[in-house]
Amino acid sequence: MTAWTTTDSPLGELLLVGEETGAGVTLTSLTMPEQRNAPKPREGWRRDPDRFEAAARQLAAYFAGELTRFDIEFTPTGTDFQRRVWHALEEIPHGTTTTYGTLAERLGLPRERIQALGAAIGANPLLLVRPCHRVIGADGSMRGYAGGVERKVRLLTHEGALQPTLL
Repeated sequence: MTAWTTTDSPLGELLLVGEETGAGVTLTSLTMPEQRNAPKPREGWRRDPDRFEAAARQLAAYFAGELTRFDIEFTPTGTDFQRRVWHALEEIPHGTTTTYGTLAERLGLPRERIQALGAAIGANPLLLVRPCHRVIGADGSMRGYAGGVERKVRLLTHEGALQPTLL
């Protein structure tokens, strides 16, 4: 059975979707408002905030600056290539960034596979939990983010990887 809930965050209301297990859920998706390709609750899905209590608590701690690495059980999805890329995302430390080229090199991918790497990163269904926001362009530019580039900047600033701008 698919369960879902929402939780408030500084980035807007987050949608959490998961597959029910005996004691809780395994997360299948964590998305932001207006996110590209974000799922929407469907008929037959059950709204169950209690099943997501631990995940919501970790998200709140992250946004409060008290948590730097998530410990949320999730359902493995994606192709072998996507899972390999997503695992590499999980290894990018909090408060740091890496580039698409560096990530490709780390994975042993030739330069002509960087576009495929970017597509795999863009298909990440677990924003925040799998920190795809920590991947930036070689020139320091904020290249794409399913949740929106403005949110990517806010997340990197929150984590200390970018300095806040004074306006």
